[in-house]
This record gives sequence, structure tokens and C-alpha cells, in this order.
Amino acid sequence: MDAETRVASAPHVTLDGVTKRYGGVTALDSVDFACRLGSIHAVLGENGAGKSTLIKIMSGVVQPDEGEIRLDGKPMTFAHPAAANAKGIVCIFQELSLMSDLSVADNISISDPPRRFGLIDRKAQRRRAEQLLARIGCEDVNPLSRVRDLPLSRRQMVEIAKALAKEPTVLILDEATSALTAADVDTVFGILRRLRDDGISILTISHRMHEIEAVADRCSVFRNGRHIETFDQGARTEGEIVQMMIGREISAHFPPKPPPPEVATPMLQLSGYSWENRLKSIDLSVGAGEIVGLGGLDGQGQKELLLGLFGVLKDVSGTVTVQGKTVKIKSPQDAKKAGVDLALIPEDRKTEGLMLPMSIADNLTIASLSRLSAGPFVNPAAMTAAVEDGIKRMQIKVGSEFDPVSTLSGGNQQKVVIAKWLMTDPKIVLLNDPTRGIDVGTKQEIYRLLRDLAETGAAIILYSTDYEELIGCCDRVAVMYDGQIVRELAGAEITERNIIASALNMDEAAA
Repeated sequence: MDAETRVASAPHVTLDGVTKRYGGVTALDSVDFACRLGSIHAVLGENGAGKSTLIKIMSGVVQPDEGEIRLDGKPMTFAHPAAANAKGIVCIFQELSLMSDLSVADNISISDPPRRFGLIDRKAQRRRAEQLLARIGCEDVNPLSRVRDLPLSRRQMVEIAKALAKEPTVLILDEATSALTAADVDTVFGILRRLRDDGISILTISHRMHEIEAVADRCSVFRNGRHIETFDQGARTEGEIVQMMIGREISAHFPPKPPPPEVATPMLQLSGYSWENRLKSIDLSVGAGEIVGLGGLDGQGQKELLLGLFGVLKDVSGTVTVQGKTVKIKSPQDAKKAGVDLALIPEDRKTEGLMLPMSIADNLTIASLSRLSAGPFVNPAAMTAAVEDGIKRMQIKVGSEFDPVSTLSGGNQQKVVIAKWLMTDPKIVLLNDPTRGIDVGTKQEIYRLLRDLAETGAAIILYSTDYEELIGCCDRVAVMYDGQIVRELAGAEITERNIIASALNMDEAAA
């Protein structure tokens, strides 16, 4: 389907006057929206703008309080996701729906496995998984592997294969590339373009503007639950789009960096830090008030380094010194105790950072209960004050602090994770890709927070897959390759070219 046909085709899915409320919060407010077959349509907006609610309504996860959904002009009601799937509407959510203890093949065919004589045909199921994995460029994934044994980027690709198994006419992707490597993203974009050319409607949510520019045909901007504008890709500048998204001008993308101190006081120092064959004799120091980035291609030991420092990994060797004293960190409890004062913002907020069925208040206070207790009992007044302070400090948009944290948007959930650890008053903060899947406005808040923490004397280690983030936020960047730090960059050396060259372990990195 060529570009002129895509523009001229009638809407395939239409929403008219759709409203959705969660208690006192209006997630969608009288929204009109349409997407066409044979087109890639990007939905843009801050976290909490209504994007996730939009796709949940389209895919049958929730039902609108008001308004109507039409499919090819016919009114439709989707009581559950299976009903939407039956009409060809399939969604890949940011929070993965895979069952970690089952195999890749089991997950891909979970809703409709091939059968023979009434039983699941395991050979056919494996062949089907192999074909779908090959279609998305993941021939390296064994269909018989358990999902829990795969890295997050590969689990995300399995989720895409699972969606394609349902043969969608409308494929919705909610930040589906946020955990992928650059090579995987290029592969997914190729798949999306082929699906679009085959006449499928693609609806994608992404906070990465360069991805939108690379793949979208049309864009729609949402803000505070309202549909602001729909336009052809390229019709608005990035600055205009950002202003529509946040409703205000942004003065600077990153807060200014202070000049480097003449003599840095080491807050954290590692010597010969090793673990199995994933971390190899790492030497690294982080000064008080310093933000040190971890760069390099995904999977070079950055995540293991953060997990090891927080006491998650066993049998780590080497020396860890905090404020001049050698410490042994064998568990997260050791990491949190006085004198060490470590906090870790994990990679996956849904599974590692939050207890989704529990309240916002419970999630905020779980890491600092000992500070809010008198003996075995929690002090209700202290807990209430801490919750209010955490919500105010991170500007978390909540209806009630007693609502389940699962009702919050992704960006506000991430703010809860960060606020939870800030309540422990950490001296060393470890962050594992903290802005993945976060909108531009919330990123601004997190960048400002990191610099504010550094100015109070905290030592910060930031792992990010976003090179621009490393360049803009960090005072130094330690680039990792094959479990080792191959180069440290500082000042004017922190450039995209140097980071990429070092990530590839190229001798000409300094060129």
C-alpha cells in the first residue's frame, strides 16, 4: 500500500467521545481518534496523558465510561482482550504478559496452541515458534528455553512474536522497543514497515522522538487525557511536538554540570571487582557529588555490576570501599544499612521495583519501614508524613495514596520507585536505565533530581542505553565491554562518537 493510498483510506478503528475515569481521575476526556489500515500511527504524550488508557480501551482491557468504538464503521464492544483479538486487534503492552516458567514456544502459542488428537502438538508448536522468531530476526532464541532465562530485550522480542501469532489487522505497541538493543529496534522497524505495506494498521507509543521520525506515517498528541492534534509525520518540528505534549516550553534538556572538583573525595571505590565470567577485575571510583555513567552495548556487565553492588549476586570477589571503609555487601539488607546507605533503582519497575496490587502508600514506605517504626509498630503519623512528602517531592499524580500503584501511569510508577528509595536517605544511588519508557517531561524531572542529589553530596552511578542521557547527565562515563571497563571519559571527551567507539572496543576510540 503506497503513501497516497494510506492517507486516502477510510479509518479502520474510530473512537468517538470516549471518556474513562478512575475514581476522581479522568484518564480520557471525550476523545475522538481514528487510525487507518496500512499506516503506522504514533501516539505521543507525557506519562499520564491518556495513551495507555486509549490502547487499553481499544484492546478490550478496560471499557469506556462514555463514547463509542467503531470498527470499519460498525459499533463494537470488547468485553475482554480475547474479544478484541478475535476482531484482529492485538496489543503488546509495556509490561510483558509472558509466563516466565514456561518455554518460549509455550508462551507464543499460549492462547491457541496447535493440536493433534485433542492434545497439544509439541512439534508443531515448536515449528510455529521457530518461524515467528525467524520472522523477527531472533533465530538465536531457542523455542524450548524458559522465558525467565532470557534477557529483557529477548523477552520483549518473544512478546512481539506472540502478538504476530494472532495474525492481527491492528497491531498496538506500547513502548515495545524500550528494552531492545539498537539492532533489535532496526529489525522491529523493518517488520512494522512490512506489516504496514501488507495493509495492517500499526499503532505505536514511544517516547523516543528519533524512532517516531524513523517509522511513523502519522502522529497524534495527547495531554491530560485529551486529544490535542493529529498530523502527518514531518508536519511539526520536534520542539512544536514537545510543547504540545507538555503544554509549556522547556528551557534546557539537561541541567548544567558543575565544574569538576580539584580533588574528588571518593564515596565509593571498587578494586578488582569480579563475578563469574561477567565482571572482570573492575576498578572504579565515584566521588561525593559525582554522577558516573556506565556506557557500552547492552549486556556487557553493566546490570550485573549494579546488582552485585546491591548484594543481589552471590560469590562476588574484590574490594568495595565506602567512605574509606572496606565493606562486605552480601544482601540488599547489607546495602541499605547505615554506613553503606546504598539504593538501587531497578531496571523493570513492574517486577523488580513495585508490588502492583498494593497501595501507593505501601509501596512508598516499604524500604524505610524501620525509620517509620517505634519498636515493632509503625508510627501512623510518621508514615502519613513520609507518604505526603514523597508524593510532593516527586510530583506524583495520584487520586488517592491508598489506590493500588498499578492504577498509575508508567512514569508515575517510576516516580514511586525513586521516591521509595529516596526515603532511605541514600548516600550512594545506583540507577539501571531509569528513564526507559518515560516521557520527556518526567525525564526532565529525573535529570534535575539526579543533579540535586549530587549537589547534596550523594554519589550516583547511572547505567543508560541512551547515549544522549550519558552525555547530558554524567560527569564521567565508564564504558564497559565484555565485563570490563575499557575506557573512562570525562569532560569534552564524553561524546557519542567516543562512547560508541569504546563500546565496540575500537583502538581508534580517541580519534
